[in-house]
Amino acid sequence: MKVTIIYDNTVYKEGLQADWGFSCLVEVENTSKILFDTGTNGSILLSNMKKVGIDPKSIDEVFISHAHFDHTGGLSTFLNVNSDVKVYVPVSFRGIRGAKEVISVSGSLKIHENVFSTGELDHIEQSMAVKIDKGIVLIVGCSHPKMAHILDAGSQFGKAYAIIGGLHGFREYDLFKDLELICPTHCTQHKAEIRSLYSEKYIEGGVGRIIEF
Repeated sequence: MKVTIIYDNTVYKEGLQADWGFSCLVEVENTSKILFDTGTNGSILLSNMKKVGIDPKSIDEVFISHAHFDHTGGLSTFLNVNSDVKVYVPVSFRGIRGAKEVISVSGSLKIHENVFSTGELDHIEQSMAVKIDKGIVLIVGCSHPKMAHILDAGSQFGKAYAIIGGLHGFREYDLFKDLELICPTHCTQHKAEIRSLYSEKYIEGGVGRIIEF
């Protein structure tokens, strides 16, 4: 499994552009390439993709965590380049046009053999769960639902191993004690505290960061 951060508030690799928002490419062996969220600005999204060597037309599916603009703003621009994709959205998010197929997700859903949606949690957001040999990798947009709710929903697919994405104002740090990898991005307000508590598990995010499992 490979996760490439394409859109984030900070830059990890020189020459890329930071902006408020989040997007990453999720690649799982023998599975479609999945774009998780699309950031705020489509031009920045496509520019960063080009610079890290990702062809937008190679992407098969788009997974939108929630309807906020910093996660959906680049979607229409992306679909202008590649409309031959399935788009998975939480059921509360409507009005997507230009995609081959739009799938509204309410409850938990198996997308591929080892790729799942937690379903829309707390009427706002879905997260992605990817099953690897070591456990479940959770990819989150902003973590608007309670983290305990996200972790519980992810646990139906296996033991949580890692979390990548925006953690908003999350401060229930003990919930992460059993994780082996933590990569806070985007809207995370308490990165310094998480880094201090879990320095051996902490990975810095930013545009251009690649995480492989």
